[in-house]
Amino acid sequence: MHCGPPDMVCETKIVAAEDHEALPGPGKDARLAAAAAAAGALWPPLPAAPPPAPGPGAAGGAGGAGPPAGRGVCIREFRAAEQEAARRIFYAGILERIPNTAFRGLRQHPRAQLLYALLAVLCFAATRSLLLTSLVPAALLALRYYYSRKVILAYLECALHTDMADIEQYYMKPPGSCFWVAVLDGNVVGIVAARAHEEDNTVELLRMSVDSRFRGKGIAKALGRKVLEFAVVHNYSAVVLGTTAVKVAAHKLYESLGFRHMGSSDRYVLPGMTLTLAERLFFQVRYHHYRLQLREE
Repeated sequence: MHCGPPDMVCETKIVAAEDHEALPGPGKDARLAAAAAAAGALWPPLPAAPPPAPGPGAAGGAGGAGPPAGRGVCIREFRAAEQEAARRIFYAGILERIPNTAFRGLRQHPRAQLLYALLAVLCFAATRSLLLTSLVPAALLALRYYYSRKVILAYLECALHTDMADIEQYYMKPPGSCFWVAVLDGNVVGIVAARAHEEDNTVELLRMSVDSRFRGKGIAKALGRKVLEFAVVHNYSAVVLGTTAVKVAAHKLYESLGFRHMGSSDRYVLPGMTLTLAERLFFQVRYHHYRLQLREE
């Protein structure tokens, strides 16, 4: 299978001003700190998470489950030793798209719904059997799951053999690119990347994912703001986000960061798609465009 340049199921592009400077690889976070005040004017700080309530065994030390009070999530640059942890979080996050795309995503595609209803009618007309006709929806959903799994696994195969095969080389060494991790209690619980495109003065936000056990704590929003700070440091003028996410929560996240929905398309080709007739019938994604204007160009 041919794998082109890695594209994310959820990706963001940051449109740059013409006179920005690329940051050198090793010291990006130091420069990002200098822009924190400017970024704070655009995005207010996240509320501090309350300390976890002590469990029944907290006093004795055997039954305490939560992290100690006062310890929060740290967003920092990726380290080479965290390669496998980052790949694991990315892999698990993309696998969740299989059932979401196959089942929940069907609601976004009325033409597919109409086609499947027509197939059920044709089955009844040909067989005059209510039993066989009642099995058609289950068969169609099974085919949607099969092709969603096939395409998304092919996408993962491409990603894990391109940029996610060597994060240090692909994101930390080139100027204008970076990869961050969210760390809680010494464990990597979230990831996000930024990669520059000097030919059109853009930066893509790639590979954003949070461990499912640690969602709902504002980690994804903190990761997104890290890339927005990156845009402020580089003097970029706008952030453009594209996503095939089905869950409403993902879209609410982008809106909470200040993005505006600019439209959607059903013609997006996900890396890994072969565009066969069966694949077109049973796998569809909708690509949404968002934009966040940082300043007037």
